[in-house]
Amino acid sequence: MATQTDLELEISSLALVDTHEHLLPEDQWAGDNAKLIAEKKQDGESGWGDANPDILQDLFLNYVPSDLRVAGATNEAIRRLFDPATGDLEARFSGIREAWEATQFTGYGEAVRLIAREVYGLDSLTPDGLESAQRKLDELRQPGERLRLLSEVAGLDHVQIDDFRWACTPDESGPDFFLYDLSWEGFANAVVNVDDIRRETGIEVSTLEDLRGALAAIFERYAPYAIAVKAQHAYRRTLRWEERTDDQAARALAVVLAGGEVDEATRLVLGDWCWAQGVELAVEHNLPFKLHTGHHAGTGQMPIDWVRAGNLCTLLARYPEARFVLMHTAYPYSDELVSIAKHYPNVWVDLCWAWSIDPYSSADFVRRFLHAVPSNKLFAFGGDTMWPTSAVAYSIQARRGLLRALEAEIAAGDLSEQQAIAVARRLMRDNQYACFDIDGTRAAIRAQLQPAGVA
Repeated sequence: MATQTDLELEISSLALVDTHEHLLPEDQWAGDNAKLIAEKKQDGESGWGDANPDILQDLFLNYVPSDLRVAGATNEAIRRLFDPATGDLEARFSGIREAWEATQFTGYGEAVRLIAREVYGLDSLTPDGLESAQRKLDELRQPGERLRLLSEVAGLDHVQIDDFRWACTPDESGPDFFLYDLSWEGFANAVVNVDDIRRETGIEVSTLEDLRGALAAIFERYAPYAIAVKAQHAYRRTLRWEERTDDQAARALAVVLAGGEVDEATRLVLGDWCWAQGVELAVEHNLPFKLHTGHHAGTGQMPIDWVRAGNLCTLLARYPEARFVLMHTAYPYSDELVSIAKHYPNVWVDLCWAWSIDPYSSADFVRRFLHAVPSNKLFAFGGDTMWPTSAVAYSIQARRGLLRALEAEIAAGDLSEQQAIAVARRLMRDNQYACFDIDGTRAAIRAQLQPAGVA
């Protein structure tokens, strides 16, 4: 075995902050698959079976289905891959085997191979190997294993989870480890569910002032326990933001509350107003505001001009006191994002998911970023996935990619090894602790869990 360099040892051993996940909760990992099945059925998909996630789901139910589809796998073959009711493991895998052969070397495919090897000890996907891995998965789907996989196997300091909800309640399976974002995606898309808002805040929304009060009430209740605010509305609208007056927003809200069809212009007016309210409340409550930029998951539905980080410049200039975390390197507009990060002091950039989308472009992005932008403005990792096993694989990709980038800088004579180690520490942990109030959030969560009357 080759001797590791000091840089390799540092990157492989340092606890890595994970700034972005969509992890299902403990009872979905160690319990049944009801939530996932319900979400798939809501999306119009069927036949996902009634069993707990099996090995094919654990290996492939992440981002790789989009590459399989691009490689030629049919929707039916992918549906059967994830439905235990349609056949045994080999029969279900055979339907996507040819597409898998073409996909296995993409970033998404590499992650599948890493899960197979690092979690299940499989060098290739064979019928006997899959059966053996299924038995191992049954052992892993136990209380506490989700935390162990993430903290001990992936070597994560903590994870920041977007579970698409306003509520940021303590996760008792690891209250210091599992921290949550306050979701703002719906409001930025002008989704105003009056029943949900009334249940959450007690406010009946019929006017813009009611809505303003409800948004503030959501922050008052959950911001102390949130690690950030998060919106991924670029899947449903442009990232371009315009300042809207109260009068404009009030008229748009009246249309939305009336029910029926809402045109895009009206939706953008109310969405921009709610988005700005969220930014102002995030500043008031000392929370960074995370924004999805760049590439869309899935296939066949990405209006590419929506996702450019450059669309955000008006917002960034309007709120210089806010802390904006722009995610996923705005791929494929990464050069544009470097320019934005260089220009706007209130911008941080997150490599979450980028290592799997395009590992080599991401390593190149790190090098270009370091030569253009102060190194305290970049975060190295977020897995952006549902399963802890996938997060293990994505963390390995991040460590490998960061090592590749920094070794290239050393080889070029632009960094010494000690300088590269210092940069690695910044990107993997120090920058995140400087941007997010991690210690304060943990303290608030502990206080909330403290029994009444106990000091």
